[in-house]
Amino acid sequence: MSLLDGVRNVLFVHAHPDDETLATGALIAELVDRGVRVSLLTATRGERGEIVEGSLDHAVDAEGLSALRETELRRAADSLGISDRYWLGTAPARTVGQPTVRYRDSGMSWIEPGLAGPAADVEPGALALAPLEQVVGDVVALIELLDPELVVSYDHGGGYGHPDHVRTHEATLAASRLTATPFAEIVSEPGSDVEWFDLDHRLSAVTRALQQHRTQLTVVDGDVVHSGGQRHAIPLSMGLRQH
Repeated sequence: MSLLDGVRNVLFVHAHPDDETLATGALIAELVDRGVRVSLLTATRGERGEIVEGSLDHAVDAEGLSALRETELRRAADSLGISDRYWLGTAPARTVGQPTVRYRDSGMSWIEPGLAGPAADVEPGALALAPLEQVVGDVVALIELLDPELVVSYDHGGGYGHPDHVRTHEATLAASRLTATPFAEIVSEPGSDVEWFDLDHRLSAVTRALQQHRTQLTVVDGDVVHSGGQRHAIPLSMGLRQH
């Protein structure tokens, strides 16, 4: 029996533009091909993301990068076949009656290779500093509108420790429980309680989507090369664990 049996409407919740493709692009493409309606909620615009050298012909500030990443996300989502996109804090992903709020990228620092922690200069308005109950309420508002049969987001460690990933996990799990909606966390290694997906046949779709995030990464010889120089194979396998 699969977590996806009978599921026709799935909501993915991610922290920044490009996370949807890097963490779950192959699964999204697979679901879309199966006729599942996929919606995406993104928490921040990734204002603090490092820019790939040479990807822009002019300097941009945080607001300029935010606008660029919004466009990149739209193009990647269209490439994957995502039906609807939403920004956390903006209606309908906002508690009814509350003014729009824009959650900002909290930034991060590397604690050790592969493990991130809080940035030393977290700015006001950062997602990681927002009251958890407020963020939960915003996710609840969208879940109640869309009524998905499954919500997918990060595990308790946020995949690799980024504070925004951790906060997104906390809020999404709480919102799923409050709305009695099944929740599955993204897992990077197979396990006895993990449903594993090998999706090599989705390489073309994921590659096209990754190429839209040109300010953040490049695709070279089947690998993803990040702005900081980190390199790994295009992610085509992942697991889900029902929480």
